[in-house]
Amino acid sequence: MHGSIHTFETLPIFGELGRRDGARTVRPARRGRAVPLVGIVRNPRSHRNMGIKPEMADCSNILTQTPSTREELHYTLAEFARRGIDYLVVDGGDGTVRDVLSAGADIFGNDWPTFIVLPKGKTNALAVDLGLPNKWSLAEALASAHRGRTISRSPLRISPADGTARCVQGFILGTGAFSLATEAGQEAHRRGLFNSFAVGLTILWGVLQTLFGGAGNAWRACTPTRIVDRRTGQHLPYMGKGSADERYLTIATTFERFPLGAKPFGRNPAPGLKLAVMDWPIRWLVALLPAMMFGFNLKLFARKGAHRVSASEVDMDIGGTFILDGEAFPAGRYVLEEGPQINFVVP
Repeated sequence: MHGSIHTFETLPIFGELGRRDGARTVRPARRGRAVPLVGIVRNPRSHRNMGIKPEMADCSNILTQTPSTREELHYTLAEFARRGIDYLVVDGGDGTVRDVLSAGADIFGNDWPTFIVLPKGKTNALAVDLGLPNKWSLAEALASAHRGRTISRSPLRISPADGTARCVQGFILGTGAFSLATEAGQEAHRRGLFNSFAVGLTILWGVLQTLFGGAGNAWRACTPTRIVDRRTGQHLPYMGKGSADERYLTIATTFERFPLGAKPFGRNPAPGLKLAVMDWPIRWLVALLPAMMFGFNLKLFARKGAHRVSASEVDMDIGGTFILDGEAFPAGRYVLEEGPQINFVVP
């Protein structure tokens, strides 16, 4: 991602766009091979791919594609499924992983090939969760795959509450102050700061803006947000000073490990969908945000509007844009749930 955050006017319709070019929804036909068939989606614009040739491109069992549009990406994944690839490699950053998961939702359903992520982006939060080194070659990844080194993760799946047949899938969703923090992170990237250092600097900048900003400061604004647990029908409690239909910050993820060793969901976070919500920017509570990010917790925090919630499926009515893995998507009513369980190769 370069420059400002790209804002989608609606959720992408990967499948319908792909079928216009002759692609069709297929079920993968993977089969055992002496030499595995590897399909690579490579983003040449990713931070550490620019000007670098793809790895092992001359190997007959390596299918390297660089789709430049959503239509091309959907077609590429449909062709990979038809060929029955054993490993799906994403050679890029978190945004490329999000696009692959979204474009392939109607192709692979709940039966994805084993994923290999080569972290070439600017933040690479997924690589932190998976425990991947910053510089991990395709050869090293395939050697780990041969040894059976995998862990499973489920991405977030976000779909319109009206049942429209489209969705996006990724790993970190945020609203409110999270959107501003993502913009600030882009500025850090432009100044040459990447990965965990950029994340830490962005958090510090947001805390300072919220603590010392006046009433008109965008960092102290709240976003219309309603969150309902679909299993129980219960609304998330509100403990802030403002409107019960607004929240200062909402973060949702299925990660279990975070950049800088942060523990925003406690020291032993449960697997699956988790939400961290702050109702209102109380200054002393915001001042303690770094401590909360690293696992510090008091019952007082929840009474003052800082919530940690585990759920399998929630309704979210968002009055502003939400960020999913670095890109902005429009306001609306959505269902947020755990997506398919996927095996990722790890060292």
